[in-house]
Amino acid sequence: MADICNMYQRKLPVELDCGLHLFMEVMNGKWKLNLIWCIYTGIKRPGELQRRLSKASRRLLDTQLKQLVDQGIITKTIFNQRPPKVEYELTPLGETLIPVIEVTARWGEAHRDVLEPLFQSLASTPSCSSGSLPGLRCGTKEYGTLRRR
Repeated sequence: MADICNMYQRKLPVELDCGLHLFMEVMNGKWKLNLIWCIYTGIKRPGELQRRLSKASRRLLDTQLKQLVDQGIITKTIFNQRPPKVEYELTPLGETLIPVIEVTARWGEAHRDVLEPLFQSLASTPSCSSGSLPGLRCGTKEYGTLRRR
């Protein structure tokens, strides 16, 4: 049986000529920032990640976790026990993303008064779905969440 991951062919080649393209290639995926942040804050088990990011399917989270492992951002440890136990941890490379995520979250908060009405008006158009955009949880403060109505 063919490996599904190897069956997919990119329509556009990966651009490696610019650091921003490399960053975007790593962060490309709706839940990757949230996964990195959750792992950074101590949520290491797949079930815990699924509960925290409940709007994402388990399959999608597993795919994005695998991509982050393949890119060297996180490590996956499989413990030899019954029932099976898996934990994820940031690598030193992954830890370098934390300040970037924090600055990005602060930028979103600093510009919330301008951005939130824009996203709310976009959500009221027929082409947008309802719900809320995922945010980063920093203690009791949730960064980057824009509510769509």
